[in-house]
Amino acid sequence: MHSVILDAGAVPHHPIPPDIANRLCLQGILYVLHNEIAWQRLPFELGFGSGRTCWRRLER
Repeated sequence: MHSVILDAGAVPHHPIPPDIANRLCLQGILYVLHNEIAWQRLPFELGFGSGRTCWRRLER
């Protein structure tokens, strides 16, 4: 019973993704501009982070 009460009050852990280095974001920005693709189409597998991350970094 005690463990059920403790589990009910537990907050689910949502890991925060690691920060992407400025250089990688710049490469992602250049990739999007050079290939004339939408930010959402930036391939995550390239290691530049998401298109949204690169877009936010560009706006800074």
